[in-house]
Amino acid sequence: MFTLPNWLTIFRIFLVPFLVVVLLTKMPAREFIGLAIFLLAIITDGLDGYFARKLGQTSRLGALLDPIADKFLMAGAFISLVELGAVPAWMVVIIIGREFLLDGLRMTALERGRVIPASRLGKLKTLAQTVAVCACIIQYRLDELSRPLIRIIFNHPVDIFAVLANTFLWIAVILSLGSMADYFAKFSRVLTEKQ
Repeated sequence: MFTLPNWLTIFRIFLVPFLVVVLLTKMPAREFIGLAIFLLAIITDGLDGYFARKLGQTSRLGALLDPIADKFLMAGAFISLVELGAVPAWMVVIIIGREFLLDGLRMTALERGRVIPASRLGKLKTLAQTVAVCACIIQYRLDELSRPLIRIIFNHPVDIFAVLANTFLWIAVILSLGSMADYFAKFSRVLTEKQ
């Protein structure tokens, strides 16, 4: 239990309440502090897997805690952004709802002695979510400062972070739905094979 990868995963779980409190509390530079906490959590996500493989310290506890920590982090970040009015609630419902549905499918498949592995769509979805959260936090901060919009061709005002945040939010939602369909297809094959 007391391995470096597990400690990193547990540390990531403990960072989530701090992220939520920082983002939702009126304090100076809360968005920058929140962004730093979020990025630190993302770094620990990469490090725990790296050290688990490098040191040969993979464990059942780590395999259980890692996806829980990932979901907890994304849910905490997105729900905070909904509370701030920086992200539409319906998008977050799709993103978080997908996680609950897939956990149910995975558990049912495990009961049948089968494992549904993570897909590339799921990994791309996580990347899109990470970029979207970062861009939304920065955009919210810049909105609070009432900064001038960045001007491009023909002196047309464009909010770069708003475009980036919205683009990656849509990508995350589309990939959530796409990967959910993919998992349902894999799950239906598991059911068919068992029959």
